[in-house]
Amino acid sequence: MHSRRKANDGKQGRPVNMIFWSLFVVAGVLLDIGSKYAAEHLLLYGQSVPVLPFLNWTLVYNPGAAFSFLADQEGWQRWFFIGITTLIAIILFFWIRRTKPQEQLLRIGLASVLVGAIGNLIDRVALGHVIDFIHVYYGQYHFPIFNVADIFVTVGVGFIILSSITEKRRKIQEDE
Repeated sequence: MHSRRKANDGKQGRPVNMIFWSLFVVAGVLLDIGSKYAAEHLLLYGQSVPVLPFLNWTLVYNPGAAFSFLADQEGWQRWFFIGITTLIAIILFFWIRRTKPQEQLLRIGLASVLVGAIGNLIDRVALGHVIDFIHVYYGQYHFPIFNVADIFVTVGVGFIILSSITEKRRKIQEDE
């Protein structure tokens, strides 16, 4: 029985429901686009609006990558990030398709990272920069301003790491 389960590993269960995951990605991207639209139309550039004692809405534009990496360059970084992000999005899409039915945490993580990649890619293509507006801070310590797409990427990476940990445990249990 044990070896039969191993031989069938990856072939049992339902195939990846790409309609569901595509809708998840579309819904996440629409949430990101909607939040950025609201930020652009309700906030003044660079002016902070207090929300909570540790949170402001502050509209800024980021021509660079995470933490404004390469933001001070001459503009070539826009096309570089568009190319890299497009490649990553394609890889993530096909990776989701190839996941095993039991790899739900991995699928959630990959799809979430894909949402973030597409959300910020749309900004880069359409505007040449990414719209950021979520400003978290504690006292004098300020986290770089980010957006909903960045939240999806961060949460997605967390799910991928969690999936890696649980997958190792599952394999150890199967081998015992």
